[in-house]
Amino acid sequence: MLEAVNQVLGKIDNFIWGIPLIVLILATGIFLTIRLGGLQILHLKKALYYIFHNEEDGTGEVTSFGALCTALSATIGTGNIVGCATAIVAGGPGAMFWMWLAALFGMATKYAEGMLAVKYRVIAEDGHALGGPFYYIERGMGKNWKWLAKLFCVFGTMVGLFGIGTFTQVNGITSAVNGFFDPKNLHTVELFGRSYSWSIVIAGIILTICVGLVVIGGIKRISKVSEIIVPFMAVTYIAICLIIVVTHLPQIPSAFVEIIQSAFGLRAAAGGAIGAMIVAMQKGIARGIFSNEAGLGSAPIAAAAAQTNEPVRQGLVSMTGTFIDTIVVCTMTGLSIVMTGAWDMGLDGVNVTTKAFAIGLPFPEQFSSFLLMMCLVFFAFTTILGWDYYSERCLEYLTNGKHKVVMVFKWLYILAVFIGPFMTVEAVWTIADICNGLMALPNLIALLALNGVVVEETKDYFYRLKKEGRTK
Repeated sequence: MLEAVNQVLGKIDNFIWGIPLIVLILATGIFLTIRLGGLQILHLKKALYYIFHNEEDGTGEVTSFGALCTALSATIGTGNIVGCATAIVAGGPGAMFWMWLAALFGMATKYAEGMLAVKYRVIAEDGHALGGPFYYIERGMGKNWKWLAKLFCVFGTMVGLFGIGTFTQVNGITSAVNGFFDPKNLHTVELFGRSYSWSIVIAGIILTICVGLVVIGGIKRISKVSEIIVPFMAVTYIAICLIIVVTHLPQIPSAFVEIIQSAFGLRAAAGGAIGAMIVAMQKGIARGIFSNEAGLGSAPIAAAAAQTNEPVRQGLVSMTGTFIDTIVVCTMTGLSIVMTGAWDMGLDGVNVTTKAFAIGLPFPEQFSSFLLMMCLVFFAFTTILGWDYYSERCLEYLTNGKHKVVMVFKWLYILAVFIGPFMTVEAVWTIADICNGLMALPNLIALLALNGVVVEETKDYFYRLKKEGRTK
């Protein structure tokens, strides 16, 4: 019976995350790019400047940088390390090219999400900010569409509590720790009728305590922790990958040639070029969307908390999240894997990236594995924090701000983290994945419906900058 349920859920998951949704997300990005005149390219420099220069009199709960780090905490995770490797193994090095393309158009989508989140957010008398797709659906499209906003929140709450925010990330952390400290499971304990390594149990307890200490403190504590961990780990991971790149400089040109040729099926056997290109395209675009979450509607929930009076300004900051996540971090992973040839050794998942680090880094293999384990642990930890915040905001909208319900949810979230290492029910993860995909539909409908508002607000902002003689 359970097997039959898993098969049905698997088919639903494959349908939702199939070609139609991927095309819809990509098409929305292309449409917004055209409507905004390539804003993500023309104003990227300004957007990067805004990250570190906050508005002095902005209204909100956290700095623009803090809001960005909160959003990045949920997007920079195992997808950048494992997801990128999976895409390259399945679709060849050419998947990287399509991942870049998805990110380029996704930046326009992320800009629109961030801008609308600030424009239609609600700020209480105590400075508490609430916003995201649910508010720009209700306040932008009208009260008649409130059902769509609530639908988004139902899916958002489920995703955080039952999967992407808890079980999958916790399993990723404990598996990484177990793989390094006790790979042969020599030290075990019997729990819930099964045998578990002590490394999994201890890692799970420590993780639960750390998550509890942070999430109970709310958005301000989550953003403070994210402001420290996210930049530090991102810079550390990029630096590690750069060591591989620098020590393999002669291979860089051939790596890019391989990526481009593979992207268009030029290396496939006669008659198989189109098929190879389609596989590379599908895997690259899908993984790019999974990684940076452009179009899913999660990041604008964090953007709404930013201390700013300018929706366009925060939209620009938000779009840098996609640039950092995919164009920078995923590229570092991809280049490391392609240059070392780790993608073509019959490995899968994290083992591909582990092999790339072992081959590419001028360190002992054990130390290279330790570095990757630490990156995985911290990336997954911040993803847990980010999705707790997203789910809380969705629940707050659903319950009309009943803080007692939100507090109960916090403890349930912590409990889910605690039992995460011992969860083996495949159906739970599949349901979470389905809900994650379903989140995108209400959000994409709103982005397309409100594209006129996005364009007008953008034109007005840059007109005011020009009129005042300002470039920033």
